[in-house]
Amino acid sequence: MWSTQRKVAPGDLVIVWLTRDLVQSLVVTPGTAFNSRYGDYPHSDLVGIPYGSKVASRTGKGFVHILRPTPELWTLALPHRTQILYLADIAFITSWLYIRPGSVVVEAGTGSGSFTHSIARTVGATGHVFSYEFHEARASKAAEEFARHGISDIVTLTHRNVCKTGFTVTDTADSVFLDLPAPWEAIEHAKTALRKDRLTRICCFSPCIEQVLRTVSALNDVGFTDITMYETLLRRHEVSHAPRLVQIGTVAEKIKQQERNREDKRERQIAASRARHHILEKREREDDNAGGVIDRDPDCHEPEVKKAKTSAPREDDTPALDVAMEIDEEVLGDQPPAAPKVADNAMSSLPSPTPAPAIQEVRGHTSFLTLACLLPTTT
Repeated sequence: MWSTQRKVAPGDLVIVWLTRDLVQSLVVTPGTAFNSRYGDYPHSDLVGIPYGSKVASRTGKGFVHILRPTPELWTLALPHRTQILYLADIAFITSWLYIRPGSVVVEAGTGSGSFTHSIARTVGATGHVFSYEFHEARASKAAEEFARHGISDIVTLTHRNVCKTGFTVTDTADSVFLDLPAPWEAIEHAKTALRKDRLTRICCFSPCIEQVLRTVSALNDVGFTDITMYETLLRRHEVSHAPRLVQIGTVAEKIKQQERNREDKRERQIAASRARHHILEKREREDDNAGGVIDRDPDCHEPEVKKAKTSAPREDDTPALDVAMEIDEEVLGDQPPAAPKVADNAMSSLPSPTPAPAIQEVRGHTSFLTLACLLPTTT
């Protein structure tokens, strides 16, 4: 299934990883180039490098990673011919149908081949996948891809309308998966294809609840049991580094330092207030000697200096606010700067948590999986 060599060779299918949400498939063909917004990459530069390599652009605009294809990466990079199944549904279906190495699986609705590639890897060389596609052009394109990807010996693809003519196998499959517009029309044919000597399973993929109702009725009519329905939703969470817990001694010391800082600030405010009153009293005496009048506002804690009507204007007479600012500069101008806050330093050695970005969209479909079992026939 695809190349198993360590290094990229001409003709290999590779996955070009541009960003987490942007991947692209590429067949390495020397003499051509891959162009993107992250730069230009001649295919000759890719030949001989190990899979997983980071390749820089010749133009210096960026880089890409060259990855070995897997069913998961192929699902993200494949050309869409129909609506496809993504990882969330594929994983659930594979688990519930109990698909494992050696299983024989019947698939109706090959489409773009996303599910086919995944289960082909799961069943391996000892198992087999019988896939059916009613659209001739899609069937032809899928057959070419299966041959190019090296899974033609595991997957048998047939152009066929199974709703009308049924499947090409009888009493053979361990499980059946139907991805059809009208799966209820193929339920009876699916029963014929399933083995009768053991418990077998079926899954129908439908986007509408009305389709589910008709499918459930058909499953009941032909004898399937344990009928149930699931809707698979996927939510991805980013993992971030949590900060280390702070020692209790560090917290206690920080609180004590904050208390000392508050007390020092209070003492400086008291000293500044006393100095301010002392300077105001001094200026009051100077104004009295010069014939000035001091008016005290009963609602104000500080006296307001007013000029006497008979006195000549003085150049240093200023409003009370300016006086207060001058006093603060006189009182606090020689004060040493306040000590840095302990809170800024106490936590500096601790790692800060990395915020987890919100995931806006996870690829998947709002679809319903109708599941049922077929009990073995007793003789």
